[in-house]
Amino acid sequence: MPASGTTGTTGTTRALRRAATAAATAALLAGTLGAVATPAQAAKPATPPGFHPELDYAGSTVPAHEGRGNAHATDAADAADPVDTASTFAALAATQTKGMDVSGYQGNVAWSTAYANGGRFAYVKATEGTSYTNPYFAQQYNGSYSVGMIRGAYHFALPNVSSGATQAAYFVAHGGGWSKDGKTLPPALDIEYNPYGATCYGLSQAGMVSWIRDFSNTVHTKTGRYPVIYTTTNWWSTCTGNNGSFAATSPLWIARYSTAVGTLPAGWSYQTIWQYSDSGTLPGDQDYFNGALDRVQALANG
Repeated sequence: MPASGTTGTTGTTRALRRAATAAATAALLAGTLGAVATPAQAAKPATPPGFHPELDYAGSTVPAHEGRGNAHATDAADAADPVDTASTFAALAATQTKGMDVSGYQGNVAWSTAYANGGRFAYVKATEGTSYTNPYFAQQYNGSYSVGMIRGAYHFALPNVSSGATQAAYFVAHGGGWSKDGKTLPPALDIEYNPYGATCYGLSQAGMVSWIRDFSNTVHTKTGRYPVIYTTTNWWSTCTGNNGSFAATSPLWIARYSTAVGTLPAGWSYQTIWQYSDSGTLPGDQDYFNGALDRVQALANG
């Protein structure tokens, strides 16, 4: 048996070794845990430079590209006939139902006044891209419903920011749903001139058609309805090659600020809604539904 002095020295040495080992282990763990605790940040959804969604709404880009009140060069038949003969009105039903579309740009809307002035349906901007929701959406969407209007929600598309499916999912999750209550129109896709840059968002015609189809199919999967498509004939011809395949599933909401609807995009023989002006007696943009109120209700019910 070793002397007591030896035992004390050995015990002290072992204690020092254990302390050193523990310190080294702690240092190693600290370094490892430190690396785990600061992971790379997930990439945020891309947004265009100078993002201004509060200024973007159905038709916000139309006057700058197509003007107001005049026949357009893309509508050859109308350009040759500035008087707008009866033939240019062929797509109009005998009875047109007055309506409007609004966005955050209008703020809180006096819905009772709009109804008293003849408004019977409304589309309300819900979202843009994958990072914006209309701060006045509840007041506008619920307020129009409360006074007796048939209303729906629309999405302002930014096809260069994310996929059609991604934006459709964001839209449906933030107001773009549908229910068969007789008061809710199908979700709508607002696809128009790019307010942030290149007219067609940098997509080829085939790429744009694919994007719209991706959005459309996703909305259908999530809501049971294909979206109404808002566009202009000129934009559609330029950016989709005048693709006619969507007419079989999607009602057309055409924008043309003139006294006649004019030429429609390929595939559609008539428009369901015509946005004919960006100002008037109703809040926001002025629209006609191509038929009597019972036809608006029929679209709402699917």
